[in-house]
Amino acid sequence: MKLRLLAGLSAFVAAAGLSACSSGSGEGVSGDGGRTTIDVWLMRDSVSTAFQKQFERAFGAAHQDIDVRVQIQEWDGIGEKVTAALASNDAPDVIETGNTQVAQFAQSGGLWDLSDKVDELGGRHWLKGLAEPGTYDGKQYGIPYYAANRVVIYRKDLFAKAGVDARAIRTRAQWIAATKKLDKGDRQGIYLPGQNWYTLSGFIWDEGGELAEKTGGEWRGTLDTPEALRAMAFYEKLQALGKGPKDSDEAQPPQHEVMAKGQVAQIINTPGGANVIAQNNPALKGKLGFFPIPGKTADTPGAVFTGGSDLVIPTVARHHDAAYLFVKELTGDAWQKKLAVAMSYVPNKTTLAGAVAKDPGASAMAVGAAVGHATPNTPGWAAVEAKNPVKDYMTAVLTGGNPAHEAEKASDAITSAMKSGS
Repeated sequence: MKLRLLAGLSAFVAAAGLSACSSGSGEGVSGDGGRTTIDVWLMRDSVSTAFQKQFERAFGAAHQDIDVRVQIQEWDGIGEKVTAALASNDAPDVIETGNTQVAQFAQSGGLWDLSDKVDELGGRHWLKGLAEPGTYDGKQYGIPYYAANRVVIYRKDLFAKAGVDARAIRTRAQWIAATKKLDKGDRQGIYLPGQNWYTLSGFIWDEGGELAEKTGGEWRGTLDTPEALRAMAFYEKLQALGKGPKDSDEAQPPQHEVMAKGQVAQIINTPGGANVIAQNNPALKGKLGFFPIPGKTADTPGAVFTGGSDLVIPTVARHHDAAYLFVKELTGDAWQKKLAVAMSYVPNKTTLAGAVAKDPGASAMAVGAAVGHATPNTPGWAAVEAKNPVKDYMTAVLTGGNPAHEAEKASDAITSAMKSGS
């Protein structure tokens, strides 16, 4: 689903909360003088009011025959709301959706196929973690909008005290060595909860594994592969260099609060988490830094789960051409650069990473996003996240369970959940 990992990112932008530019029924209509009105659903806190209005003014000036009505939607319950809209005759013309939600909406035939627009939109440079989940059955339905992902947030003062240079941490081996130096006395080398499964996913991808794979037309869980088992072994090694709980995730307790209160040298989170930490402990303002999650070798950063949004156009939308113009401009290079700077997001193309070069958190995200992934591209994955056997598996291993046995059980549970959810 849409980046639950973006809790920190939401805090990053919440101060500039969105509001709809007008109310409206969601029905695209033709106005006076032959003008076309398109209705657009954007998500709460995705962009600031200032950016939204700036784009609307520029789009209106460039396309004077098109009026745009934006309606702000809440993430809670959005899946059911979009599904209902796609099945009706009253769908908006453009919808922002979480990148991993696209497959479930496309499965019903409710989305307009944009495959013939990919080249025109510069699709060969799109971030893999946004582009791939925007496809279904080989067709492109979701157009990458923006991305965000986890990085390492670290305490500059604790690193200096331990004699650790964050700039020198480029590999997993260097990361482990540095974290061991940091893990002394009351100081935790890293606070890593036992059920941070998005981080584990990155380690699995680094090893060449997957959470699930499609074989012979059917999806099955693959936590029991050698690659995934190696990833879990590394997670266990890293998690032991701190006092993180083995039976909960980063929200229980909120890891930002833990880092703000104690001698925690590192956490893995979106850069927006640094703002939350500083809000909880103003003494840490200016003492927090960022670096990309290290990879197995220095030449390749660690893989990350790419969260963010795609833009889709419903099949039943009344103004496909006008909707496409809106999508084309908002996801085009000029506005992607502006969006990245305004919101500290990662632009939708690898070629635009330089737009955030002066933003330490966003530039660290952009490094990881270049090798980012998304969860398995199947509508059935939503059922996996609802039960989340991955979390149970991680806790079982960290509390002494046999890794191979627990991975086999979890893989079977993933397979069963995907079948029930498809």
